[in-house]
Amino acid sequence: MRLPKCRKGHLIFRAGHRDGGRRLLTTTAITLFSSFALMPVSTASAQQSASRVSNARTFDIPSQPLASALNAFGRQSGLQVTLAAATSQGLRSATVRGTFTADQALAQLLSGTGISYRISGGTALVGQAVSAGAGNVVAADGATVLDPISAFGAGPLGAGEILISSEDLRRKNPADIADVFSGEPGISVGSSLPMSQKVYVHGIEETSLAVTIDGGRQNNKVFHHNGTNLIDPGLLKAVGVDAGVAPADAGPGALAGAISYETIDARDLLDGDGFGGFVTSSYDFNSDTVTSGLSAYGMQDGLEFLGYFKFGKGNDFTAGNGQDVPGTTTDLLSGLGKLAYEFDSGDRFEISHDSIRDDAPRPFRANMGSTTGSKPWEPPIRDYTLERGNTVFTYTDSTPEGWWNPTLLLAYSKTEVDVPVYPKPAVGVPVSYQGIGATDSYNGKFENKFSFDIGNVIAGIDFYDDEAKLRDLFDSGSEKARNVGIYAQARLEPWERTRLSFGARGDNQRFTGTTGQTWNNSGFSGNVSGEYDLIEDLLIAKAGYSHVWAGIPLAENFIINPKWDYGQGPKPVTADNYILGLEANYNGFIAEGSVFQTDIDDARTPRYAVTKGIDAHEVRSRGFEIGGGYTWGDGYFKVKYANIDVEIDGKPADSDLGTYLATPAGQIITLQAVHTLADWGITFGADAEIVLDYDDVPDGSKALEGYQVFNAFVEYVPPERANLTLRAELKNIFDETYSDRATYGQEFKAVTPLYEPGRSFILTARASF
Repeated sequence: MRLPKCRKGHLIFRAGHRDGGRRLLTTTAITLFSSFALMPVSTASAQQSASRVSNARTFDIPSQPLASALNAFGRQSGLQVTLAAATSQGLRSATVRGTFTADQALAQLLSGTGISYRISGGTALVGQAVSAGAGNVVAADGATVLDPISAFGAGPLGAGEILISSEDLRRKNPADIADVFSGEPGISVGSSLPMSQKVYVHGIEETSLAVTIDGGRQNNKVFHHNGTNLIDPGLLKAVGVDAGVAPADAGPGALAGAISYETIDARDLLDGDGFGGFVTSSYDFNSDTVTSGLSAYGMQDGLEFLGYFKFGKGNDFTAGNGQDVPGTTTDLLSGLGKLAYEFDSGDRFEISHDSIRDDAPRPFRANMGSTTGSKPWEPPIRDYTLERGNTVFTYTDSTPEGWWNPTLLLAYSKTEVDVPVYPKPAVGVPVSYQGIGATDSYNGKFENKFSFDIGNVIAGIDFYDDEAKLRDLFDSGSEKARNVGIYAQARLEPWERTRLSFGARGDNQRFTGTTGQTWNNSGFSGNVSGEYDLIEDLLIAKAGYSHVWAGIPLAENFIINPKWDYGQGPKPVTADNYILGLEANYNGFIAEGSVFQTDIDDARTPRYAVTKGIDAHEVRSRGFEIGGGYTWGDGYFKVKYANIDVEIDGKPADSDLGTYLATPAGQIITLQAVHTLADWGITFGADAEIVLDYDDVPDGSKALEGYQVFNAFVEYVPPERANLTLRAELKNIFDETYSDRATYGQEFKAVTPLYEPGRSFILTARASF
């Protein structure tokens, strides 16, 4: 670690003509936000504000098995509901009818059950049974109910499960997807450019996971120099990760787990009928980057709408060594639109569309800084345009009863990369031409949740129709895959102190190669996981196993060869996952640990050569994670450690052979601390990531250097103006020069990897109306 350096032009602020206008714009925006937020509120506005603050919603939940009732509560309140080490065996809910706050409705629903709960950050966490009379209060109707428990953290989760709630996202204020997963040492995000970031779970690349956005399947293996899922974190309300073992209803292709992204709804921002909006703006002094967002939303008589728009503009950032990193400018445009209607019967229809566009000069190979292996006719920088869109239609029933609780989902997603290609100079060959790679997926599912006294079973059928195509001057081509699956997943509490989840799915896939040849394959997947309270309210044992059949994955667009020799055809990919863990909770203290292993067989990674279309490898990731922390009334402290070893074909993984497979990982430590001074409206926190040296690399490769990064923030919400938030962040405090462990090429002598930003001071203002 180095002490802070004071270089000319790079301590925290940098002088120059290029940033004057942006600083003025940002200062003006912050002043305007503050002025608007602090203006006297009109009578009409005050009435609307009071209506929103009342948190009032209309609930209609008949008495029924508790698990089914909690699902109905989640639909009608707009909250996520998480069962955390709770038992609902043999319990029925109380009837909830009328207009209540979410707290009041959930308290009434759980009255008489002795089960505690808390609501925080858009999530209702239903916890373990508590002794009668412990902190109980009396509701208006005379029923005994429970006070909400206010605490940080998501509570106990299943083996390999990670939940990043809206509360977590608000605290992190993420600028990119790497910030979303900060604090999770088992999840790495390579690259400092959002458009080339890839997520690795236990060292396994996300294309080996079932990734969804609002339930819509993502099939985004376009270009190995780009990321696979460019996402504006400002759209998100929650992210769920199944590391390794995933349930059958997570979708097809969950070889090493699943990642589900959920975007915000009007119901997350309003507490009843009414209208609202927010404006947000941030300024990063390192790169003179301005990011501004605007949203408007409303709810009225069952109709809901939300519109969100954000843009970012900025210059190249400066690394810890004081040098600008070429090709790192910001030019992002993103948006989200949602429209929903809920009938009096509880039938709810929703359509949403989110999109993001990155259009800026990037390093010629956008996932690395530079390489001595560049061809002499290639420029160091070229223009990339990356666009991703996702449209989802859903039907649900907000008042499910008994065994009828359906979900219908239809989705279409597409990612397209448009980039200039520079062929070897020759007579009659253009200096450059545009190559366009696009992947899309039309997919959907119909499922029903059958609720019982001891839990529920979700059964359904899903499909996808995916295509990867390249429009190229010389080698245009495409591959296609169609799949139909049938699945069922049970989540039960068959005995006291025991929670089980098990399921299976069968899939049939039709794969079409670039030559027009087709192959039909079928396979089965199964999973089982469970928790057992070794010591009630203190120590939980967890375990899980899954075998996954994923069919044949499509090739990357920009290496598609219309002349591939498929031989007998690519082999379907399969995987086996194992996880064992323990978790202890006592008076705010938590300690947890797990060991895991993932084995992927016949993982297809084609190359351009005619004979390389069916290349495949064996991948293994294994290791362990431990963590601990303490939660108090207004804050928490967490420390986590992961030790991950990744092999490809029995040898240490490298980031080149591991393209679309895996990356070296090693030992990673994360620390987080947050505290709120509630009376003053001030929250401050700090976090650190410590990555150790890693020398388990292929022969002839460089060892990966470790690094230490420290960040801090302070946030102020005026107690008398809760609609205004001001935040200051200092990232990479000690100006470390480093690349994230998952960034491509660090082990190769010919590659200068993409560095992360050096010390960065960021100001953010947000005002809601």
